[in-house]
Amino acid sequence: MISVFPKTLIATRFLSRTRTRTRTYPPKLTAIRSMSTQRVFQLKLDPLTGNSEWVVIEDNNDDDHQSFAHNFHQPLLATTSYLDMLNDSARNAAFRQAIEKTITKPCHVLDIGAGTGLLSMMAARAMGDEGRVTACESYLPMVKLMKKVLRLNGMEGRVRVINKRSDELQVGLDVPSRADVLVSEILDSELLGEGLIPTLQHAHDNLLVENARTVPYRATTYGQLVESTFLRQLHDLHNNETTVSDGIRLTPPGFDSVLSVKSQQYAMHCDPIREEIKLLSEPFKIFEFDFWKRPESYGETELCVKATNDGSVHAVVSWWVLQLDQEGTIYYSTAPRWISSPKITSPGDWCDHWKQCVWFVPGSGISIFKGEEIHLNATHTETSISYNLDTQVPTTEILNHRVTTGDFQLVLPPERAAIYGDKGWRLSMLKAVQSTGRGRPLCLVADDSVFLPLLVAQLSEAHVMSVLPGLKERGLQYLQTAAYANGLSRNCIEVLEKGVKQLTMHDMHQKKVDLLIAEPFYVGHDGMLPWQNLRKDRTTLNDILSEDALIIPSKGILKACAISLPDLWKSRCCLSKIEGFDHSVVNATLGACGHLPELDEGPCLPFFVWQCGEFNVLSETFDLMEFDFSKQICQCQGKSQVKFTKTGLCHGFVLWIDWVMDLQNSVVISTGPDRRYWKQGVKLLGTPRTVGPQSSRNVQACSAVLEAFFNPLNGELKIILDFL
Repeated sequence: MISVFPKTLIATRFLSRTRTRTRTYPPKLTAIRSMSTQRVFQLKLDPLTGNSEWVVIEDNNDDDHQSFAHNFHQPLLATTSYLDMLNDSARNAAFRQAIEKTITKPCHVLDIGAGTGLLSMMAARAMGDEGRVTACESYLPMVKLMKKVLRLNGMEGRVRVINKRSDELQVGLDVPSRADVLVSEILDSELLGEGLIPTLQHAHDNLLVENARTVPYRATTYGQLVESTFLRQLHDLHNNETTVSDGIRLTPPGFDSVLSVKSQQYAMHCDPIREEIKLLSEPFKIFEFDFWKRPESYGETELCVKATNDGSVHAVVSWWVLQLDQEGTIYYSTAPRWISSPKITSPGDWCDHWKQCVWFVPGSGISIFKGEEIHLNATHTETSISYNLDTQVPTTEILNHRVTTGDFQLVLPPERAAIYGDKGWRLSMLKAVQSTGRGRPLCLVADDSVFLPLLVAQLSEAHVMSVLPGLKERGLQYLQTAAYANGLSRNCIEVLEKGVKQLTMHDMHQKKVDLLIAEPFYVGHDGMLPWQNLRKDRTTLNDILSEDALIIPSKGILKACAISLPDLWKSRCCLSKIEGFDHSVVNATLGACGHLPELDEGPCLPFFVWQCGEFNVLSETFDLMEFDFSKQICQCQGKSQVKFTKTGLCHGFVLWIDWVMDLQNSVVISTGPDRRYWKQGVKLLGTPRTVGPQSSRNVQACSAVLEAFFNPLNGELKIILDFL
């Protein structure tokens, strides 16, 4: 699968900490330009091993469709948020209205991070036949698409496209003069993560006239204090694991913060957990950023927030409001639906490219009483916003063997921190390891797990070898110290700084592995589908496993159910005209699913289903395919009949894997749509179908047959559906 680096601005230098729009930027895409050829490096992910490598994609300066499709095939941009963003009608209308209001006469307009060229075309149309638009876009696939869109709309001669970052543009070389108006949409859920501040700084210093007009005009961030057990569980591992009974402490007393979640804002739809959130304050204004003037790189504000309820402050939920015109009549908000504003009648339709942000209060939170005031310090850098509520969390703890946590502190994704503190998950792991017995002298633990090596070392007499390709030296130091703190020998765990694919008998000291165990953890931020995580089997390790080696998980069961997903389906529909501009040529490349032509097929995409707006399960859950990890994974297929249990509009199917941990099939870890720590695969229909039980009237289908074919070489799952 390909990990992509889309919509670009000054960016490609900046790594957003809230990449909610699935717009991921490398530190700086290396490009080799010549008169005839341009090269762009893309990150390609091996679905079997989890390893990644940079591959070169070349631009031969032709717009031949077949060449373009070869280099940028359908799945390449399907996991980005471009399609969702372009389907956001409220966003599109707000920008169109503001551009028409701001650009009232011919001038020079600069569009930074132009994408498909939508804002550039709006600006060109607003000026009539005169004026000029410069569209700056550094991401080559989008430059290709933009040129197609411009040609389709007769705008080729009215918009000049430059394939560079905005901080590479030079007046007199790339553009003839400074621009009178800047139009741009370089915002993520945190507002600053796509490099808004340095982009504006460079533009005002080098590319814009004095007192230039801008669309948008201003952005304001807001926050609210909340109590939420669910949000606390996403980061407070130390207190979560005080309730478990397996005897393992990943954060033993003395180094509480050795495993932690990074102190940053995390993008999340908060509306689905509204019933689990207790609001502890009124919304408060945090920062204001003016696009029309040069912003500062650093800012700080002190706020005194009054509590409106008794409770424990577990998090700060934040959002922003965009003022698009100078007069303050056109707004766009990312606020949760419980926020009402006199300027904004409603938060608008669900969209995935912008969410709210959550900043976790360290530890178990801060207790407050109604009417009490709490001091909040907010700071912003060039690319992020952070908070301090006067909590004192030690960054370095001195242990009795004189090692500091700063030497080996590990940072976890919130989902993984929550899993490590989950009683049910840890009990499942405990039972799975206990089921193997003690006669397994050599155990290999894969996939950067820090819990399993300690558990296996505690429960068995095996020599534990751990593969920590991501954690490496820090993982080794952590495991040695954690083993000591849990009463184990520091030498009972050996860390191999290699990926699974590179392991040989030499690494195993010429001994065969008797027990291979791995966490069935699906990293939610990777953009991988659940079945692309099937790299914990004999396929790559067959040469170093003994003939009777035990594999945990022992098998995976691909499960599915029919589902109504109106919000997600709408956001993934084929594009036609957007504010009067035809975008139909981008549908295949952006992975459109809804309203597809009958013979076309949309991609299966990874989502946290609970984050996808309204959803309703319409059928029984059924098994589709089984993967036996005691054997090498080979090509396989499965078929199952779908029995609908509810009447409703079926927008597609959700697929996930239930991991069977033991040979007795008694320990199962599910990653289905009712679980919040894993993403599921979503296969959307081109045309929704009204379905229901056999007894229902006026339904198009009361059952269906779903068939799947799995190719282990590329991790692809082909799905064929037939409604009955």
